[in-house]
Amino acid sequence: MLVEVKVQSLGLDRSNNNPVVILEERDGPRVLPIWIGPGEASAIAMQLADWSFSRPLTHDLLVSVLGGLGGSLERVIITEVVENTYFAEMIIRRNGTLISVDARPSDSIAVALRMGAKIFAEEALLEQATIEISEEESVTPASEAHLESESPKIKAEDLKEYLKKLNPEDFGRFTP
Repeated sequence: MLVEVKVQSLGLDRSNNNPVVILEERDGPRVLPIWIGPGEASAIAMQLADWSFSRPLTHDLLVSVLGGLGGSLERVIITEVVENTYFAEMIIRRNGTLISVDARPSDSIAVALRMGAKIFAEEALLEQATIEISEEESVTPASEAHLESESPKIKAEDLKEYLKKLNPEDFGRFTP
């Protein structure tokens, strides 16, 4: 069974300083934390902050390509977790046909936010991964990561400060 979720906040895992997107059940108390990369966290944060750029970023480009090909993102489904790796599907409608595309949850969420598409998670994921976040937990509330935790809206100044503090090494290295 699918459960609709929304982005509740972004945070940092205190144990390894990796970004975490917290998905919250739309009509319930459960949350689903998904560890993501810094680039995807920035893409999600920028969209939540309603930042726009003169040239399209990668997720904006995907939105443009989808629209240019006559497609629309119907929904995103976080489908499973295998050995601590989450999987998602982007359900795209084009010419009346639904197409399922395998994707990382972080990329799927970034695109869904840009296209206004709904995000769903399998019920079993919410049941097995539900956590309660408190000050003592290893997940840093988004406000401590220079992002607001009560609302998915992010102050532009806070996001700028957060991005300035990122090191190039945080984004990994390109190896052909």
